[in-house]
Amino acid sequence: MQHDLTVFIVDDDPSVRDALGLLLGVRGYRTAVFGSAEAFLQGWQPAWSGCLLIDIRMSGMDGLSLQLELIKRGCVMPVIIMSGHGDVSTARAAFKADAVDFLEKPFDDAKLIAAIDEALSRARANQNALQRRSRSASLLSELTPREREVMHLVVVGRHNRDIGPALGISVRTVEVHKARLMSKLGVDNVADLVRISMLDQEE
Repeated sequence: MQHDLTVFIVDDDPSVRDALGLLLGVRGYRTAVFGSAEAFLQGWQPAWSGCLLIDIRMSGMDGLSLQLELIKRGCVMPVIIMSGHGDVSTARAAFKADAVDFLEKPFDDAKLIAAIDEALSRARANQNALQRRSRSASLLSELTPREREVMHLVVVGRHNRDIGPALGISVRTVEVHKARLMSKLGVDNVADLVRISMLDQEE
């Protein structure tokens, strides 16, 4: 169970919200319920983690519009779309916007739980990736400008004997910088150095 992750339920039908909250609550899931897309957007915070269970047809903003608006806002929480009136075009639009699943009401409890577990697994993977990215960015910030220059030349395949003349330093100095930067980044091979340096190039 992903105890630190939340299932956010967005549906304008109180009976559906209550039923889902009860169903998931007794199974140990943490839930939060919202009666409209607008209410969710008003309360949403980037730090929230988990997945979204969104009804496609609601008064005001519909579920698909909410899904697209969250993407615009940079929300990476996986989305499951619910519908009492499923149709192919709506399902296709939901999946195109990267929905985990499209579930028709009334729900098959087993399918619902399976979809939520898949969504929470994706959420956990996203969270881990963000944490790795944050750690890498922190490590990169510790490099000196010269160490960063050496790193960029190493990851494009330049040898120490070529890097020295390119930077106007001795090969021995290149070796010292390379050893220091790899120590700071906690890597012992060029493959891992390339992985971290890709983040530096994105900044």
